[in-house]
Amino acid sequence: MQAYLELCNVGIEFNTGSGPFRALQQVNLKIAKGEFISLIGHSGCGKSTVLNIVAGLYSATEGGVILDGREIAGPGPDRAVVFQNHALLPWLSVYENVALGVQQVFRGQKTRAEMREWVEHHLELVHISHARDKRPHEISGGMKQRVGIARCLAMQPKVLLMDEPFGALDALTRAHLQDSLMEIHASLGTTVIMITHDVDEAVLLSDRIVMMSNGPAATIGEIMPVTLPRPRKRLALAEDPDFVHARQQVLQFLYDKHKFPGAAAA
Repeated sequence: MQAYLELCNVGIEFNTGSGPFRALQQVNLKIAKGEFISLIGHSGCGKSTVLNIVAGLYSATEGGVILDGREIAGPGPDRAVVFQNHALLPWLSVYENVALGVQQVFRGQKTRAEMREWVEHHLELVHISHARDKRPHEISGGMKQRVGIARCLAMQPKVLLMDEPFGALDALTRAHLQDSLMEIHASLGTTVIMITHDVDEAVLLSDRIVMMSNGPAATIGEIMPVTLPRPRKRLALAEDPDFVHARQQVLQFLYDKHKFPGAAAA
């Protein structure tokens, strides 16, 4: 596989009041351009730490990350992060929240008219154009996440990083956003790394599921390809034997091989 993003022997150690804590050790992963990867595992297994290293928010103690032939040395607009907390600026409108990132990334490259058109295009992409003039406190949690996704995509990142983006949403809103994310991924071919605790979500969305071992010194336990054809329809998959088998494989890893009192929810 031609690696677009590669984690090479990544390890990280944090200094704590009780001494050094090794969070990750010997993490190796190759990701192809346009691939959708989910990271799953028990709480404390280092999923968010991996994401933060790829984002450039943490520096690995050993090893490193290469994106499109260049080593990551810090945060950059080529890697956009969608957090569980939408992190919108409350005094700006939906349009202005998305435009802020566009202006920072494309200043000097696009005219004002081109940037306006670019913002509007991405608001339409996530089906939020009707709320463009509203402030964050005037829209629902699901709509806020749509704005956060639009803001990240409008920066045209090489990799979209998602840290449990739908974890705080109700089941119906979550399902709608999962469907929207599948449509966006199919349309744009963006490379995506997503953290989730939801096994069904991982199987539904992913090309491969990366299952992390328990920490400390967590690493990749197994990588499972998801061979379900795209486009994927959740209702049709509910009783699909391949979907059920993939789901059982992930659950077996989480429950049988790495038993833990607070195991990931199905």
